[in-house]
Amino acid sequence: MTAPKCRSRAPTRLFRVCGDTVASVTFANVGKLGAVSGRRDELVAHLTARNTALQQVGCLAYEVGVSDEDLDTVFVVELWESAEAHRASLALPEVQAAIAAARPLLSGTFDGFRFQVVGSPFRD
Repeated sequence: MTAPKCRSRAPTRLFRVCGDTVASVTFANVGKLGAVSGRRDELVAHLTARNTALQQVGCLAYEVGVSDEDLDTVFVVELWESAEAHRASLALPEVQAAIAAARPLLSGTFDGFRFQVVGSPFRD
């Protein structure tokens, strides 16, 4: 079975049309999180635990990655329907609990950037 083909609908705001679902992607949040030395895998397990509340408030993708070149860093790429949806997610009890539980695994080193999604070479 192949995945449905996605296509763009507007030049100023990216729309993904997949099957019967239309999702507007306008906001990306990319983060670099420092983990306490030797606890990166625990942080990854925490960040990748199922959390359906994120989808319910407009999170379209939440991808977690690591690099063999930096053993105490975790990378996170988030795609959201809007910056407001991202902000609203931070107030959810489930998200607040996840942040509190992850805090002891974080070294305090953070970096990242945010941007508005304007298009993709993978969609018309």
